[in-house]
Amino acid sequence: MATTSDLSKNCFIRHENVLLKVIEYDHITPGKGNTIYSCKCRNVETGKQSEVRFRSGEKIDLVRVDEHELQFIYAENEFLVCMNQETFEQVHIPKIIFADQIQFLQEGMILKIRFDENDKPLNGELPKHVELKVTYTEEGNKGKLVKPAEVEGGIKISVPMFVNTGDLLRIDTETGEYVERVMK
Repeated sequence: MATTSDLSKNCFIRHENVLLKVIEYDHITPGKGNTIYSCKCRNVETGKQSEVRFRSGEKIDLVRVDEHELQFIYAENEFLVCMNQETFEQVHIPKIIFADQIQFLQEGMILKIRFDENDKPLNGELPKHVELKVTYTEEGNKGKLVKPAEVEGGIKISVPMFVNTGDLLRIDTETGEYVERVMK
């Protein structure tokens, strides 16, 4: 069994019979006593966030995770139908595992999906960046550095003043922020 020294960002642990993904962790060393590991976690089933604390050296239940690359085909109710690139098998993946990143999902996109030992999907990641066309932006005001814009899919972001309607932008799927203008 693993101990608190094995904790890392994006690892999966089972705590009080609940499967959690570690989003952030920090170790706190008080003036007296042992180090405390404070973990910000997301419940894999419900998506709710919580904070869990462990004493240094405490035993934790790390869950082994397998990662597969799947191609997104289409959405069906609360699931995404994806195809395994190697076996061509279709797999239904719950939308909830993507959290806020789901807004950047596009057909044909290659997704990284992590499965537990029972082949249950735990977590999903989109590619780091996505390229979207600006569908609307306002004229810039002098003195400001950014202005609001809307890109394909109705996603609202802040962009630099030089961006115009019709420009192709690279956007970070984790933060939803503008990265750069793409020249083609």
